[in-house]
Amino acid sequence: MAGSISTSLLLSSPSNSKSVSRSDSFSFLSNLKPFRYYPFPSLSPDRISSRSAFPSTLIRSGIRELRERIDSVKNTQKITEAMKLVAAARVRRAQEAVISCRPFTETLVGILYSINQSAQLEDIDFPLSNVRPVKRVALVVVTGDKGLCGGFNNAVIKKANLRVQELKQRGIDCVVISVGKKGNAYFSRRDDIDVDKCIEGRGVFPTAKEAQVIADDVFSLFVSEDVDKVELVYTKFVSLVKSDPVIHTLLPLSMKGESCDAKGECVDAMEDEMFRLTSKDGKLAVERTKLEVEKPEISPLMQFEQDPVQILDAMMPLYLNSQILRALQESLASELASRMSAMSNATDNAVELTKNLKTAYNRQRQAKITGELLEIVAGAEALRGS
Repeated sequence: MAGSISTSLLLSSPSNSKSVSRSDSFSFLSNLKPFRYYPFPSLSPDRISSRSAFPSTLIRSGIRELRERIDSVKNTQKITEAMKLVAAARVRRAQEAVISCRPFTETLVGILYSINQSAQLEDIDFPLSNVRPVKRVALVVVTGDKGLCGGFNNAVIKKANLRVQELKQRGIDCVVISVGKKGNAYFSRRDDIDVDKCIEGRGVFPTAKEAQVIADDVFSLFVSEDVDKVELVYTKFVSLVKSDPVIHTLLPLSMKGESCDAKGECVDAMEDEMFRLTSKDGKLAVERTKLEVEKPEISPLMQFEQDPVQILDAMMPLYLNSQILRALQESLASELASRMSAMSNATDNAVELTKNLKTAYNRQRQAKITGELLEIVAGAEALRGS
């Protein structure tokens, strides 16, 4: 071992050293095995002789390269930690907006559904509640404007792709309204998907004005009968560590199982969010074509002074705006929570990598010093022997 050889040389007496000739000294140095640095002692060749190759965790760099890598990882750690703190500060406000918005939107959906059912019983025609044979569906896909948020954007885009494939297998055309820069960049490269509009330029937090722009486009598509059904695809905020991409039926305002294609088969999504709010106890059966949901009735204590059509005309714009605004808020909260988690993991990985690089750097430095000491001692012994 190099350590034992250097110790014996340093502890050798002068009388014994005089008997060593110069040729013997150089022959001794030539017989020394070259020093090899192993960052982890357990990975030395004598301990992994049974293995065919070195593991991928072996760090092979010089002292200068290690120092540069340590500085680079430290700078990256500062960036990821700052992004984590910014996301943590913003996610609290976004979470409060989601929690405060949910009761209003759920109550509004329940009231609108009851009024719509009453209007249908009286044979009152209302354009936004007319259920037509579905030949074309509009998907409003809500993604983020930035990356570095884990699999947030990929999950919602994957959900939209699966829905598009499902509709195409049924022979139904599909048009996409993309909201968010990441979704816009993705769908602009897809020639097989019809994109009606790409919307971006959202502020720090969604506003009713931004939701109104999307609602106007959706309203014009449905009323002009360019599409027979409108669905929202967004990420529902569950908690800081969990978020689920969901599908929400926006138009028409109807029970699950009523939107059918030309063959009479239901085209509603299996996990449609809209009907979780309007069905009994928030539970739905798995059957698609033979689904029976109990229809809620208007409370006898509730009285309407105006006609149902006038009430629906006044409330439907509010309904569209509130549902789209809720989807934007849920998506933003999920994006910030995902970014906070991703940056936290990145910071932890940077700390661990810095620790490993510092260990490798110190061992490289110690190995270099030990090698220099061996050369000095060997040279001194050679000169003393001459």
